[in-house]
Amino acid sequence: QVQLVESGGGSVQAGGSLRLSCAASGRTFSNYGMGWFRQATGKEREFVGFISRSGDSSSLADSVKGRFTVSRDNAKNTVELQMNSLKPEDTAVYFCAATGFLGPITSEGRYFYWGQGTQVTVSS
Repeated sequence: QVQLVESGGGSVQAGGSLRLSCAASGRTFSNYGMGWFRQATGKEREFVGFISRSGDSSSLADSVKGRFTVSRDNAKNTVELQMNSLKPEDTAVYFCAATGFLGPITSEGRYFYWGQGTQVTVSS
């Protein structure tokens, strides 16, 4: 089992920044690729970003490229999502997730473990 806990969500005005963090415990963190997903009210959960087990490769959804970055620290068992130039359409609950598959993995069905989510609200 891997337990994931997100933090760092909150409310921000458009154009602002937030940094989400996901702390992992349980099994060896570096054995898992890590993903970020988000779900807006009334919409399906969607892929945001992925980072490989070692952190040497990452990918982002087109909607956030150039604004978001994904990073991880295997020594601290954390993965982070830096979000800049936020837009109202970025408003959602953000989830981190762990997968044993080699990435990039954009399908939520291929993730084994999920955090509880953290709310991000961007006002115009």
